Amino acid sequence: MKRLMMRLLFLVSFAALLYVPIAVFTTGFAPFLGAASGFAALAGGSAAGAVTCTASTVTGSMGVVLPGTVVNTGCTVGTVNTNATAAYADFLNAYDALQFNTTCDETLTGTLAGVTLTPGVYCFPAAATLTGTLTLDGPADGVWIFKIGIGGTGALTGTNFSVVMAGAAAGTCPNVYWWVAQAATLTTSNFLGTILAGEDITITGGTFTGEALAGGAGTTWAPTGAVTLTNSTIRACAPAGGPVVHVRTKCNQGVGNGPEGCDPGNSNNHNPSNDERGGTPGNPGRKK
Repeated sequence: MKRLMMRLLFLVSFAALLYVPIAVFTTGFAPFLGAASGFAALAGGSAAGAVTCTASTVTGSMGVVLPGTVVNTGCTVGTVNTNATAAYADFLNAYDALQFNTTCDETLTGTLAGVTLTPGVYCFPAAATLTGTLTLDGPADGVWIFKIGIGGTGALTGTNFSVVMAGAAAGTCPNVYWWVAQAATLTTSNFLGTILAGEDITITGGTFTGEALAGGAGTTWAPTGAVTLTNSTIRACAPAGGPVVHVRTKCNQGVGNGPEGCDPGNSNNHNPSNDERGGTPGNPGRKK
């Protein structure tokens, strides 16, 4: 009995040593747009005017799924695809990937005016009403993902809202994605990034650099969504994709782990943690 008690005590103590806060550094990828890449406006709706363009300049393609139509009133347009079925299907896959396979790094609130964000995944539980200037500062291959309405409902509304790139990312086509549960409406805004909206997209005035993809809540056999462009300058900018890093704030200082750049304090209840006593995590751990 005494030996059994000693073994149980040892196992409990050993388990306690193993239970330390963990820093999770997982890397996912920006969504693959496939054939949807390069569309300044893409809509799945079947109604006449699934894409409606008025007095705007569009650099890039505009596309609809049959029997939807493109209505052009005084617009300068690159190309028009009236049977963009493959592009719409790839858009739906990208929309679902963002919705179901991309976890949030941080929850946002407010208008984002005067805010600077580094690459990551940022989420609004419901609708987002944005004004002012948002700065995205990071490396050339940095990826920013915004998810609006992760609770199931929520629209994106931008009024006099500007997105600017800073750092090495300033000279690149923006790797910025805006997943929206419902509709997206931009008014007199200077917007950057690809919008993947569950419902319609409306852009009035201002500039838009990216891709407006509408109807993510639809399916290939029941496509939905419309895009309306009025008095705007639209430039399709197919993002390159790439990795996006999700960072958790706690550390796993077990022997043999790679460098983590953080210090959890006394995570070992018998000894100082790996970062202490001059030890270097992963090299191969705390010095004796």
